[in-house]
Amino acid sequence: MKRFASMTAALLLTLGTSAIAQTTVVLPGEVRTYVLEQNVPSVTFEGEVVVGQPLPETVEIHTIPDQPDYAYAVVNNKRVVVNPKQRTVVEVLQ
Repeated sequence: MKRFASMTAALLLTLGTSAIAQTTVVLPGEVRTYVLEQNVPSVTFEGEVVVGQPLPETVEIHTIPDQPDYAYAVVNNKRVVVNPKQRTVVEVLQ
């Protein structure tokens, strides 16, 4: 019985780790650097900018050269990396 409990705990830890890994995005360094170096005005957005949530159509997103999987916006004075196809926030940098 003790061995079963240990195996169950190990399985739950493994599943929990894989669930976290699926929601974590590792940005290429050049994407992070590019977004931090750009000088674009901030857009005011009512509400909170949350990873995984889409930005409204009223927020202009900017493309990143040679990085079709990423775009960015500056919202409420925070730089955010966005999936340009779905407009979802991938990471908040500031």
